[in-house]
Amino acid sequence: MERARRLANRAFVKRLVSEAKKYRQNEAPPLNAASPMSYTPSRYVSSLAPCSHMRGARSDSSFRRNVSSYYNVQTRSVSVEALKPSDTFARRHNSATPDEQSKMAELCGFESLDKLIDATVPKSIRIDSMKFSKFDEGLTESQMIDHMKSLASKNKVFKSYIGMGYYNTHVPPVILRNIMENPAWYTQYTPYQAEISQGRLESLLNFQTLITDLTGLPMSNASLLDEGTAAAEAMAMCNNIQKGKKKTFIIANNCHPQTVDICKTRADGFDLKVVTADLKDIDYKSGDVCGVLVQYPGTEGEVLDYGEFIKNAHANGVKVVMASDLLALTVLKPPGEFGADIVVGSAQRFGVPMGYGGPHAAFLATSQEYKRMMPGRIIGVSVDSSGKPALRMAMQTREQHIRRDKATSNICTAQA
Repeated sequence: MERARRLANRAFVKRLVSEAKKYRQNEAPPLNAASPMSYTPSRYVSSLAPCSHMRGARSDSSFRRNVSSYYNVQTRSVSVEALKPSDTFARRHNSATPDEQSKMAELCGFESLDKLIDATVPKSIRIDSMKFSKFDEGLTESQMIDHMKSLASKNKVFKSYIGMGYYNTHVPPVILRNIMENPAWYTQYTPYQAEISQGRLESLLNFQTLITDLTGLPMSNASLLDEGTAAAEAMAMCNNIQKGKKKTFIIANNCHPQTVDICKTRADGFDLKVVTADLKDIDYKSGDVCGVLVQYPGTEGEVLDYGEFIKNAHANGVKVVMASDLLALTVLKPPGEFGADIVVGSAQRFGVPMGYGGPHAAFLATSQEYKRMMPGRIIGVSVDSSGKPALRMAMQTREQHIRRDKATSNICTAQA
């Protein structure tokens, strides 16, 4: 009998030590009699300070007395309710409950959220007439996938022969894997630390060199966002060159429709009037035209000689922007030889996948006369502290992080 009692006490000690270790690992806060928490007498658990070696206890009651007296610790009862989490997952991740919404509406002086909406949202833009009853209760993931598949099955896929600035390309797998799908390339940000970015700066300088060779103009930036954005930046350049005194910008009707739309949107910020017209009908007699945009080749593929057109524009003090296809410029006369002031376009033609519209690196090239008005980064050749050739970002005084509201460039990162 005595042996059985000793074994029982030993088992009890082991269990208590195990629970104490768990208590220590959970880093539970110490409990004391001065705790301001009040607990209702419901279910209780016993909290005991950890102990690691107890021997010689004869019974459960005597063992507890020995532990308390030997280690001078206090035991107290704690409500299980106090151990529950103070917040719930649903409460943290869901919006206000219907009861909370009602209280919020009452605080604003309305009986319900619907009454608040009726008083603030005009009926002319309400969508009460639309039928959403099918989705009122929400859908599960599998239901939503089935619903999206049913919608996608209604699409009719046709082969498009109209490029309008976007053309499918074949990219060799070695380039696709090591460049297009390589995070070291597609996650790059502006190389502010030139000393550790010489490789990327060299690739951007090569991009600029390619653009100047194909456009026939001496200055190019290190890319913009897309062709439409580049055309809008060129329009802003024309406005700045004319010092904001001429408020009309003409776009020829042979330009890509997306380019026209982007220019119209950007023109609002400059209080410019955008006019679309046929090349034969463009008239500069008003004296209020700051620039004109033409497409080369046109959006329908026509290739025109713009020599006389540009001479006429310059005679009337109008700057000419030419949106060009880089791949076509490998065989066509460069815009710079026509006398174009600014040339913009997209580099998507050189092996960049369609990507549902992007990213497609745009470019902007111009003459030395307007280099201080160019948008985007410009990479230049300089020397380091040892006198060795080095690359860096040049003419940064044009940019927003230096000139703020007076900057002529607000492009931080582009696509090249």
